[in-house]
Amino acid sequence: MSDARPSVPDAPERATRVAAYALARDADDRVLLARIGPGDPDPGAWTLPGGGLNFGEDPIEGALRELLEETGLIGEIDGLAGIDSRRYRREQTRSGREIHAIRIVYRVRIVGGTLRDEIGGSSDRAAWLTPVEIAGLRVVDLVSFALAI
Repeated sequence: MSDARPSVPDAPERATRVAAYALARDADDRVLLARIGPGDPDPGAWTLPGGGLNFGEDPIEGALRELLEETGLIGEIDGLAGIDSRRYRREQTRSGREIHAIRIVYRVRIVGGTLRDEIGGSSDRAAWLTPVEIAGLRVVDLVSFALAI
C-alpha cells in the first residue's frame, strides 16, 4: 500500500504555521515589542517578539530563542498567556497560500541581556512601550490579542 496522498486538482495551497511569542512587561507596565522589518509581511507594524517554530522545536524554547534574536534579552517563562488561532485567506498572505496560524503566547520575565535591535532578521527595532504609545502605533492583531488577555 502506498503512503502517497491523492492530489486534488486545483486545490488551493494551504499551510499551518505554529509560532511562539513572548509577552514581557516591565515594572512600569511597558510592553516589549519588535517592529517588523522590510521584506517581511506588514513591514513597519509592531508585534510581540517571536515567530515560527523550527521543525521539532519546543514552543517554549522557540519563544525564548526568538526573544533573544529579536531583542537581545534573555527571558524565563512565567506561564502560558494564551493561544490565538487565525485563518488567513490567500489574498492576505505574501505567499499566496491560505494559512492557518496557531500563535502561542507566553508570559515572560526578562532576566538578562541588553536591549538591542535585530540586524538582518525579521524585525528591525525593539522597544519597551507604554500602553499609550502602543495605542498610537500600527500593530499586528496579535498585539491586540495579547494585551487583552
